[in-house]
Parts: sequence; C-alpha cells; structure tokens
Amino acid sequence: MNILQECQGASRIAITGHVRPDGDCVGSCLALYQYLRKKMPQARVQVYLERPGEIYQCIKGCDKIDSQCEDTDPYDVFFVLDSVPERMMEPAKKLYDMARKTINIDHHISNEGACDIFWVVPDASSTAELIYELIDKEALDADLAMAIYIGIIHDTGVFQYSNTSPRTMEIGANLIRYGFDFPKLILETFYQRTYLQSQVLGRVLLESIRFMDGTCIVSCLDRKIMDFYEVEHGDLDGIVNHLRNIKGIHCAIFMYQTGVLEYKVSLRSDEWVDVSRVAAFFGGGGHMRAAGCNMKGTFHDCVNNLSLHIKEQMESRLSALEGEKTGQE
Repeated sequence: MNILQECQGASRIAITGHVRPDGDCVGSCLALYQYLRKKMPQARVQVYLERPGEIYQCIKGCDKIDSQCEDTDPYDVFFVLDSVPERMMEPAKKLYDMARKTINIDHHISNEGACDIFWVVPDASSTAELIYELIDKEALDADLAMAIYIGIIHDTGVFQYSNTSPRTMEIGANLIRYGFDFPKLILETFYQRTYLQSQVLGRVLLESIRFMDGTCIVSCLDRKIMDFYEVEHGDLDGIVNHLRNIKGIHCAIFMYQTGVLEYKVSLRSDEWVDVSRVAAFFGGGGHMRAAGCNMKGTFHDCVNNLSLHIKEQMESRLSALEGEKTGQE
C-alpha cells in the first residue's frame, strides 16, 4: 500500500482507532497524522479518538485529537487504524459512513479485512510498526519516531512479548537514533504508575482468584470500586500483565465493569492458550497471547463461560504433550 497515492487529491482526511485507545492506537494514529500533515500540508487532517490517557500527552498532535466528532462534511479518505470499523467510537461512525474512501490498517489476526482498502498483517508487532513500514523514511523526525516507538513498546511490552520479531527490534533501533529520550519515555508511559493506580493494582492482586489447579487467574473491578479510587479505564492498562506474570499462571483474566452486568475483559496467556480464539467466540479479538472482548452477565457467569473455552484448550494441549511423551518412550 502507498499511503500518499491512496490520498492523492484528497483535501479532507480523517483518522480513527478503537474505543478506549491504548498506546498502539494513539501512537499509530498520531504518527499517521504527523506524516500526512508533513507530506500533504494543503489537506485538512483530523484524528478522532476518545480522550487518550495523560501518559500520551507527550506525543505531538495529541492536543489536536477531536473526541466530539461534530463535523458534518464528508471526508475524502477515512483511515481506521488498529481496529475494525465496528470498534471505533460511536460519534465517528457517521463520518466513516459518509467518507468517499475508507482504509483499514491493522495487525490483529481476528481482522478479516474491512473498508474499501485494507492492509492487515498479523505477523506485525503493532499497527505502529506497519505505519513505519508504509511511510517515506525521509519524513521521519524525533516527534514522528517517538509516536511510532510508543505504539511499538506498548503492544510488545517493551519488546518482551512473543509478537516481537527481529524486524521489530531493527525498527526500534532505527527510531531511537532520532534522539528522543527513550528510557524516560518507557518509564513514564509504560512502567510508571500513580499512587492511586498502584493502590488499585494491589486491590486487584489481593482479590484475585486462581482456578484450574492454580494455572489460571482472574480478578475484577466493579464500578463501585473504580469510583472509590477515582480511576477510569485508562488507569487500568497493564494490570492483566501483572496477573499473567505470576509464576505458574498459563492464562490471566482481568475484568472491569462498564455498565450494568457489562464487563470489559482482557486476556493474556502463554503457549498453552490461544486467547484470540477465546475472545473471538465472545465477539472480541486480538492476538494469540493477548486479546479482549466485552461480555454481559454476572461476574461469575462471565468467568464460567470463559473458563470452558480455556479449559478445552488446556486439556487439548496436555493431551498433546502426553502423546509426545508416550511416543518418545
């Protein structure tokens, strides 16, 4: 795909991602925003996202994000990044429907292709990595490189998840040559937590429950607890990874309440469970080791339904390992 060729002649270009935007979503959207502003200064380029967390305010262009979508004029080109169109915020959908051309760039294996033009690469670590591959490298500067870098480190867990490839590491090395303070960036956007966020993490760990002989773990925050600690969804990023990092855990589930009997579910795993399959069954998606979905019902109903699919995969994995052991004997 040639981004500039697809945007040729366009005077109005929109960019959006998924609801509750994470580091990859924000980073890739603002990276594309910076690139198009630089290469097509005559065009109006607008990013539509729910308000990103404070940790992303360091990215150039973050203050230009529109969360209201009050524009009524159609766009020539409408980009959907790191998502399928169904997961964009509701106010942006009317603008998407009016657009003359729609383009989808994503790396989620559950994305079977959407929009008029789509470029979906499941082997990529992140959508930010795909943006890097698509842009003219002479347009790179410290601001653009930093936006891409944030997207990559957030979706790779700072290069520690299994989606990190040799190419991902090469891109990361190329980006830090532009001189931004990457150790500070990693600390402040990925690892550092406020006191309240740390308290919430402690609460989640304290109230977690292990099941399936201690190989799976689940924890949940209801709306009452979130209000007590004055935290929102952006403050909960990364909590599921702390659950997954506990020794002996093959699959971790973290849930938080979004409405009456409604939950946002995050799943993390090792090679024992393909959580993208679990999430897809409930209308979500993601990657083999990191996925998510929305569910309705009581907390116990949701966990029971999830555990049935997790148990099926773990039993299949165990049977395969026992078969290999028998064959070796």
